[in-house]
Amino acid sequence: MASPDKKAFLMRIDPGLWAEVERLAATELRSVNGQVEYLLREALKQRTHSASESTVARPRVAKIRR
Repeated sequence: MASPDKKAFLMRIDPGLWAEVERLAATELRSVNGQVEYLLREALKQRTHSASESTVARPRVAKIRR
């Protein structure tokens, strides 16, 4: 049974992708649900890390006037 503090939702997924997630979950000793959560967290970390890198102030390059 799901934890009361977790949001349950229905997800449609390609059978081939589901099989890959199942295989990976078994390899990493996680449930499929735990594996999906793990993959989502990792993807979000990468996305937020990439987004923060793009918002970091970059050194200005002097424009050459001709």
